[in-house]
Amino acid sequence: MTLRLRQICLAAPALEPVVDTVAAALGLSVCHRDPAVAKYGLVNALFVCGHQFVEVVAPMRDGTAVGRFLQRSGGRGGYMAIFDTHDPERRRAHVESLGVRVAHVMDYPGFFGIQLHPVDCRAAMLEFDRSAGNEALDGAYWPAGPHWRDAQRLDRVSGVPSIDVRSPAPLDLAAHWAHLIDVPLDPGAAGDEPVLRFELGSVRFVPAPAGSAERIEALHLEVDDAARVRAAARARGCPLEGGGAEAGFVLAGVRWVPHTRAAR
Repeated sequence: MTLRLRQICLAAPALEPVVDTVAAALGLSVCHRDPAVAKYGLVNALFVCGHQFVEVVAPMRDGTAVGRFLQRSGGRGGYMAIFDTHDPERRRAHVESLGVRVAHVMDYPGFFGIQLHPVDCRAAMLEFDRSAGNEALDGAYWPAGPHWRDAQRLDRVSGVPSIDVRSPAPLDLAAHWAHLIDVPLDPGAAGDEPVLRFELGSVRFVPAPAGSAERIEALHLEVDDAARVRAAARARGCPLEGGGAEAGFVLAGVRWVPHTRAAR
């Protein structure tokens, strides 16, 4: 069974300032730009983070779904969590049996995927994809283009071990996502946040003030030097948020939290 948190999609008002900041802070270049997103009024860029991906999308015109998301969210929060799996068809049947709407079906040679309606998901859209050849982590991953490994910099960024999703009712949202994704929920010990764990990556659900919006709040990155990454992002004008192990910089609506990976 394959189920990986493979890609996080973020939204920004403009794309290239984010591209420049990711290059300066993380040392990553764009692995793929998908011209097909132009039909939705968007531009995009994908970055390889180990064997996972961060995508940034930005609107090119008024009236796009991403533009409405940015207005509705005040520019804070991740847009989509994307899972790499072997059985998106089964997952489609599963969510439809729960009364959850499938907002979009993508059926191309070598690729099949579904996106769930964001209102039914809460916090962010969920997507389930299968790329032909995705059995191996170094294999094909259609959304990132055919040459994504050329942009892989394991010496700089080796993975996205987790993302944080905030909610005034984190356990309720965690149970909801567990039901939609069809995975067990780890409620954590007393005082801990509930977590969903996958073959690659995990989702941690963190508390938010009563009445505040549910959203993808942060993504955690394994990097070569967390202090250098934060300093470089700050030099690019990114605000810093959080303290200690949660210290990160705000870019494209979320807090990027770098962690210096353990020496191997």
